[in-house]
Amino acid sequence: MLKSLLIRNYVLIDELDIRFDDGFSVITGETGAGKSIILGALSLVLGERADTKSIQKGSDKCTIEAVFDISTYGLESFFKENDLEYDATECLFRRELFSSGKSRAFINDSPVSLSVLKSLGNSLIDVHSQHQNLLLADMHFQLNVVDIMAHTENLLSAYRKEYDHYLSVSRALEELQEKAHNTKNEEDYIRFQFEELEAAKLQSGEQEELERELDTLSHTEEIKMALYKVTGLLNGENTSVLSSLKEALSSVEQLSAYFPKAKEYAERLRSSYIDINDLSSEADVLKDDIEFDPERLEWVNERMNTLYSLQQKHRVSSVEELIVKQNDFASQLHTIDSFDEELAKLTKQQQESHQLLVKKACEISGLRKKAAGIIEKQLTERMVLLGMPNTRFQISFAPKGKPASNGMDDIVFLFSANKNEQLKPVSQTASGGEISRLMLCIKSMIAGYAALPSIIFDEIDTGVSGEIADKMAGIMQELGAKMQVITITHLPQIAAKGKAQYYVYKEDSTERTYTRIRRLDNNERVDEIARMLSGSEKTQAAIDNAKVLLRL
Repeated sequence: MLKSLLIRNYVLIDELDIRFDDGFSVITGETGAGKSIILGALSLVLGERADTKSIQKGSDKCTIEAVFDISTYGLESFFKENDLEYDATECLFRRELFSSGKSRAFINDSPVSLSVLKSLGNSLIDVHSQHQNLLLADMHFQLNVVDIMAHTENLLSAYRKEYDHYLSVSRALEELQEKAHNTKNEEDYIRFQFEELEAAKLQSGEQEELERELDTLSHTEEIKMALYKVTGLLNGENTSVLSSLKEALSSVEQLSAYFPKAKEYAERLRSSYIDINDLSSEADVLKDDIEFDPERLEWVNERMNTLYSLQQKHRVSSVEELIVKQNDFASQLHTIDSFDEELAKLTKQQQESHQLLVKKACEISGLRKKAAGIIEKQLTERMVLLGMPNTRFQISFAPKGKPASNGMDDIVFLFSANKNEQLKPVSQTASGGEISRLMLCIKSMIAGYAALPSIIFDEIDTGVSGEIADKMAGIMQELGAKMQVITITHLPQIAAKGKAQYYVYKEDSTERTYTRIRRLDNNERVDEIARMLSGSEKTQAAIDNAKVLLRL
């Protein structure tokens, strides 16, 4: 509940400090006294957008503070999630506006964003005005009323969890179908490229080996002639390297008996002789092996042309990169080939989720239809009490074509205030006064089924009077037994029913006019209600009538 409201330098208010009680309270005052200003300040501290024009002229800053008792709201998790200090009996909202255009918001002295302030504020106070009556024509609001009465919260929670899963699977299926469609169009191209590369039987390192072989095949005669020459020089019939080395070795060996160094030279010459002899033998064998092979040369050239052509086509520079391309095409083909399997799997998941959603939606719909009869009966009875004896009210159900976030029901509130009038949607048939009464009845009805925040009624009694006003006051008083209700009213019948009454008025100084508010005692309440009954001139009859209304 709202415990207090402190306002400084806001429009016509220099400083105002109001303490509120639980139960049913009323705020009265002459038209233009500033009741809407107080309501505007409260809306501001609950997170509404700020305007620098709201700051009192001559001030640099305005401050609005509201203190709540939130011990019955179960909001500990909200404070934990937003890293805020939790105080159940003294929860402080503060909003500061600066003439520079800046604005700051605090909850329990911790700075918060406007969205956090508004989110928490919506859980604490429901400001109901003539403008909010437009909600009654909103199908989401109508469905919410039915769900509160039907106690569908647990079923809806499970349904929405499955609905999120259904949407996720449906999105995945749609994306895969689009991908499959686009890729299928490219399948022939991808398969042709893969098969061409596969037919080439690519091997890593092949290109380098072929390039070396091509060089050899292209210079067979030069190689053979060079080897013949090497063989002749190393081991020819005339003077050769081997015969010279052999002769040199023999000469050195003869010196070894009397020249110690000769033994080392002999070893070195012997080693060289052996190496050159091996080299000569290898060259002799190799020259006989080297033969010109025109068929092999043609095959190597064709193979190289194939590799170069594929590299140019795929814009790469090596066989290894072609192999990477081949593997990539193979992967794409594997994905294409597996689309049917994946599509079947996701389609099955979607169908199963849809069936489960429909089943849960039917359970929810059953509860709603059962509650609809109770709502129709209770609202009709309440509207009759408010002076509309011919009221007819019905909730129309129509199945949705597909699951939605709130189930598969489209509902419409149908209303008629007259016997000879056909039932029509509320927005098409009810007048402003009728909608006000209907909305009051709805709020009083659902108060018994759900923990509602404090309600502020802003002159929703416009257009009613007499006995009907007294009935409306009775409903508000009944609501006040379950929750905090604050009503801004011009009707004495409603004002008299309040547990507490606050009077808003203007006070003039030499420089400016200020809006004030004070809580009235019993004598002051008699005077104020008498004024509301008789106007500016209070009569004894009005005073006596006020005492009767106040039961004094």
